[in-house]
Amino acid sequence: MNRYWIPACMLFQRELLRFWREKSRVAGFAGTPVVFWLVVGSGYSDFARFLPGALVLTVMFSAIFSAMSLIEDRKEGFLLCVLASPAPRLAIVLGKVAGGALIAASQTMVFLFLATLGGTLYPNAQLGALAGLLVLIAIAFTAAGFLIAWLIPSPQGFHAIINLIFVPLWMISGAIFSLQQSHAWMRWLMLVNPVTYAQDAIARGLGLPFADGHPIGPLIPIVVVSVSAIVTLVVAAMVINRPSERNLL
Repeated sequence: MNRYWIPACMLFQRELLRFWREKSRVAGFAGTPVVFWLVVGSGYSDFARFLPGALVLTVMFSAIFSAMSLIEDRKEGFLLCVLASPAPRLAIVLGKVAGGALIAASQTMVFLFLATLGGTLYPNAQLGALAGLLVLIAIAFTAAGFLIAWLIPSPQGFHAIINLIFVPLWMISGAIFSLQQSHAWMRWLMLVNPVTYAQDAIARGLGLPFADGHPIGPLIPIVVVSVSAIVTLVVAAMVINRPSERNLL
């Protein structure tokens, strides 16, 4: 097992050190939740209804764009060195995804703490369960970002695909309009959208009243989020182990 965990832990540590040394990323980490809370939050009369979508948006962009470091690693030659090492390719996925997911989940927890004033605004919120849920969501998004960054080596192409796929997924997740109020055809799109279940799980974790009347069962969102995290990790590991990818060496 050391053959897997030692390189994974080293890549995980490198992601955290790299983040800490880039002061612009640290400033964005600290400032984004504050700006989101002050500007976006003040623009909604019913911020509680928007809060789950805002949390999903925060963890989504933080997690996905943390995977852009893979593109930088490829250009700097570091990725080639890692691929030439005896480290299993699964360790590369685990290390990179774990580092990006931890940063994204931590940033979102800062926003959650500010938005709820430490939980005092939402006395029914289960902050421990929300922390674990945000980690799972961050893993799913980071693994998806890793997969896109692996397949598309261009930063411009990476941004284009992210805007093409994930922004619409967030928009039809219930962040802008609810599942109950949408048209029938849009309701079907929302029901097959995994981001819908992530938002619903967060709403339930916050103990928001409107979450109790949601047509989706209480356990289904947790299952979908967990399965999404596992599936994205497995797909990323499968793609990185394809025979055509081994020719990168």
